[in-house]
This record gives sequence, C-alpha cells and structure tokens, in this order.
Amino acid sequence: MDFKKSILFIFCLLAIFASCNPEPKQESASIVTTNVSVPSLIEIEEGQAVVIPFRGITNIVATDQVMIRTVAGDESFCEIADLKDGSRMTITFPKGVVSGYYKMYISRGGINHYVGEFTLSVLKSLVVEPAEGTTVYGIVQCNGEGVPNVLVSDGDQIAKTDENGIYQLQSVKKWKYVFVILPSGYEVPTNGILPQLSATLTQDQSVPERKDFELIKAENDNFTMFVLGDMHLANRNNDLSQFASVATTLNSSISKAKSKAYCLTLGDMTWDVYWYSNAYTFPQYLATANSHFKDIIFFHTMGNHDNDMNSVGDYDKSFRYTRDIAPTFYSFNIGKVHFVVMDNIDYNNVGANNDGTGNDYRSQYVLDYTAEQMAWLQKDLSYVDKSTPVFITSHAPLCVPNGATSYNNTYMNGANSAGEANMSTFINAVKDYNVHFLSGHTHKLFHRTHNSKFTEHNEAAICATWWWSGKQTPGIHVAQEGTPGGYGVWEFTGKDFKFYYQSAGHDENYQFRAYDMNEIKKVVTSDAAGGNSKFTTFVNAMAAYPANSILVNVWDYDENWTVSISENDKELTVSKDYAYDPLHIMAWTAPRSKSVSDPNFTTGKWSHFFKATASSASSTIVVKVTDRNGKVFTETMTRPKAFNMNDYKNK
Repeated sequence: MDFKKSILFIFCLLAIFASCNPEPKQESASIVTTNVSVPSLIEIEEGQAVVIPFRGITNIVATDQVMIRTVAGDESFCEIADLKDGSRMTITFPKGVVSGYYKMYISRGGINHYVGEFTLSVLKSLVVEPAEGTTVYGIVQCNGEGVPNVLVSDGDQIAKTDENGIYQLQSVKKWKYVFVILPSGYEVPTNGILPQLSATLTQDQSVPERKDFELIKAENDNFTMFVLGDMHLANRNNDLSQFASVATTLNSSISKAKSKAYCLTLGDMTWDVYWYSNAYTFPQYLATANSHFKDIIFFHTMGNHDNDMNSVGDYDKSFRYTRDIAPTFYSFNIGKVHFVVMDNIDYNNVGANNDGTGNDYRSQYVLDYTAEQMAWLQKDLSYVDKSTPVFITSHAPLCVPNGATSYNNTYMNGANSAGEANMSTFINAVKDYNVHFLSGHTHKLFHRTHNSKFTEHNEAAICATWWWSGKQTPGIHVAQEGTPGGYGVWEFTGKDFKFYYQSAGHDENYQFRAYDMNEIKKVVTSDAAGGNSKFTTFVNAMAAYPANSILVNVWDYDENWTVSISENDKELTVSKDYAYDPLHIMAWTAPRSKSVSDPNFTTGKWSHFFKATASSASSTIVVKVTDRNGKVFTETMTRPKAFNMNDYKNK
C-alpha cells in the first residue's frame, strides 16, 4: 500500500471510529430558539398533538427534530406535525411518553439547541360525564389501570376514587391545587426530589377541570424516614459547601438503609430575606438538593422562612411555596403509617416588607392551626384506622423547654378565632390516635411525652447555628444548645419503629459530649471574647459550677435514656441541668463577641444536660449513656481533660 493510500485508509478508520464513538455534541446558537414559548405545564391525552407558540422569528424548519430529555437523562424525539407561518409549531409526543419533568431541545444535524423546560401530564383517554357541581375530576391510575378507593383532596373536600379510579370534587378551588393522598403500597413519579402528589388548578371555579395522578407500586411496609430540620440555604456563610458535607453523611445513611428510604423536611429549606438579596429561592434550593440526592423522595413541610416576605397575608405569602414545592397541608401513607403535614405558621393579615414603611413584618406571624386546617384534618383522619401510627409534622413545636424538667405550654398560642387550635386544643383533636408530632424551628433538639398517645419530637437543624459556627470555626457544625447539625433517622417495620439522631460528619455512635468543667473555666473567660461585657453571662455560668464538676450534653435524650457518671467505679449523683454548651460558646459566641458588640445566634440554655460532682480534679471518670433502643455509649475521661476544639471537628 503506497503512502497516499495508507493516509486514506487511516482517515477512513478514524471516520469509522468517530461514527461508532461520537463525542458529545455541544449546544449551538445556530438555531434561534429563544422565541419558542414552551408552556411550563403541558397536559395532553394519549396521542394528542400540542401547539407550541413562537414569540417572534425563529429559523426552525420541518426537517428539524424536537428532542425531550428527562431528569434522569433519557432522551426521545417528538414529531413536528406542522410548522405554521413562523408563529407556532405543532408536535406529537412519542408513543408511551409518561408524565414528568422534561427539558426540550431542537435537534438539527445531531446538535441539540436548548429551548426550555416543562412538566408533562399525560391524561388517559377518559369517558366520564362530570356530575352536576363537579369542578375538579380525573383518574388515579397505575400501569394504565384505574385504582379504586384512593383519596384525593383540594385542601377542603376529600373524595374517593370509584371502581374505575375516577374521582370527582365539588371544589371552590381556593388553594388552586388538588392532591392525591398517597395510598399504602404505592409511590408517585418524581421531578428530581419532588414527588408528583399535587397538580395546579388553572381554570375558573365554575369550569370543570381534569387532573390525573399516576401511582407506582412499591413494597414499602418497611422503610426508613430521614427527618431533616431547618436547612436555611441562602448562598451565604459558605452554606452550600457546608451543606455538601452534610449531604455526604446523609447519602451514606441512605445507602446503608436496610429498606426503602425517604426524606421528610420540617420547614425553612430557604431563608426568605435572601430570596431577594441573594436571588436564592425554591428553584435554587431544588437545584442544590437535586445535585446531591438521586432516586429519593423528599416530602416537604413549610416553614416561616419559606413565606414570601413581600406579599400580604398567609395565603399570598405561601403562593410561591405551593407553586414550586408542595401544598402547605396534605397527607400520605407509607407502609402501615399515616403522615400528615400541617402549617402552624399563621401570617393572617400580616403586611409586606416592601410596603414603603420600612417595617419588618417577617416575624409578625403567630403560632396556631387555622380553622380550615383543623376541619380538613378531621376529614383526613376519619379515613384512618385508629390502630394506625399517625405522624404529624409542622414547622414550629407545640411547646419548648423552659427549665431542666419544665416546659412553656403556651408557646403555640396564636389561636384567636373559632375553630383555630393551640397546643391543648390540637392534642385533644387527635386524642383517638397514637400520634408522634415532628417539628423544627428552634434549631434545638428535645422529645416530650405529652400523654400515653401523643409524643412530641423537635428535631435539630441541618444548618445548626444558621451555618455560622462552621464558617467561624471550620469543622465545628453545632447548634446553639450544642447538638451537632444533623438529622433524625426513623426506621419502620410495619407499625413498629425506632429512631435515633445522626450527627453530620460523625458516625452514629456520636451521641453525647462530656466536659471537665475545671478545664472549661480556664477557656471560657472574658479574654476569649475580647472583653465584651455581654459575654459575662457565659463566664459567670461556667464559674458557677462547683469544683470538679462534670457536664454531659446528651442531645437526643428522652425519658427512655439513662445517664450514669462514675468516679473510680463509684456512682456519682447525677442531676438534670438547664445549661449552656461550652463547645458552642467557644466555637461561635466567644469569637463572634470579639468582632461584634452585640452578637446574635449566641449560645442558649437547654434541657438535655446532666451534671455530677467528683471528689477529685484528677480522678478517672466514666460516663455511660444508654439510649432508648438499649444501645450503650461510654467515655472514659482521664482528668484533667483539656478542652480542645479539634477533638470535636467533623471527621
């Protein structure tokens, strides 16, 4: 073979290789797609064509292809059935296309040109004559077959599907959405982390409107629920990089789960004031979460900082949340357990921050349950067998500790009109059920048994001290009462369950922290805060401990835990304490006090502390903590035990 033929042969081989292993083609600007107006929601019946309007000139031609891509990256092509005089195109989706979230591209010569994103709802061909007064109807189906006896609600009425899976609601469409109450043994399609449980209502109240729901069979009698308190993501305080570290621990927990895994947030995923100053709101939060978590559903609860500070009143302030995340109150079943999500942040008649007065209305909410929610809750629970465990979530707790063993029982006391509920009213309303109540808001951790059938669990925060401690002292991610940033882990087996707290950046055995108070007094001094007079509170609190005191912070403590402290094999008298956590004092409050005369987010007293007094400053101390599941955690403390921040940093 001569030289020219050899070169030709090599080029041919390269061409063949390239055709078999094509490089990913980059999006190109050669096609004008900016004027293609893709609706955010496209609803079609099977095989129905869709008109996509143009806002202006495009150079799309009939030989181009419309490519759609799922969140998972699966691609398929639509046919351009008609291209009308530069004003619109008509497309038909491929056979078998399913409801979900898609990105749309115009494909020419194998190069994809981005157009936009949309949610597709594929409606099954349905022959039904809505009954008189019906304003919302549809079918709940699984694998193309209607599912009977499924509950669907508009936040007011609840309807049950008939033998063909069809529901009908006489809705006034106040909330502008309808949601399916997920039945046991099923899941729903997802858009990233978001389950597609609800659908937006867009027509006038008098117009019958069809909304369908798709179910997916799931074996989930046994499952693990990861309960995530306040995240406060806002693109500040290095929060996104710190959140990535928390996500690493959470993903590890998810991968170790022995059964189906889900996540449940407790509100304040975002931080309202930074929606505007940092342009970080729900789409950005979802993008962050979707970048870290795959193939897991997040059920969401709304928090006070998830309300729009520049809207007026409870209804309008929640609009962006209900549009982008979920209804403010809804319910679902997983396995043998019924979950109810509610909203006890009431912004009734509260003004907007942009009203020109300079007033900050963001904190002018009250804590209660509205009459509408309470009426809906009674309807929802009427479909639940009284032997079913019921988990109710809300952002704010019903009460808070105000001493080592006492509580403020009027913490949730905003109810001021008929039908609204405060703590005692709410507990009484669900008295026939075995209820576990989950909340966040405080960024602190406590458990309280109100009575034999109602237990409250206030989870700590993902963000701990609003991400401040980790920014000030990298590696120390700790809340104001000393709980490490982290999340609850609830493992369900049928109707039975157990739970524990997982600290981010640590293994599951990190369940308490023990201090030699002789050594703590040496570091919690006025000098540690640069002489700031407001730090005197913490100096005096540490100085008040008797010589040779031991202080133990058991953050996930409840009455089913035991704490013992012994000195040279002799049990010491242990008492519960309402105390400040020394680690938080030194990681955040002290250094912050050096730079700010009146620091915020400072260390706060809380109730999950225990103290004892040893007879010597140099004896060996053994701290033994046994949790509610019978698991034992111990520390042998060789004293003096110097306080070293590095001992507590995330691993």
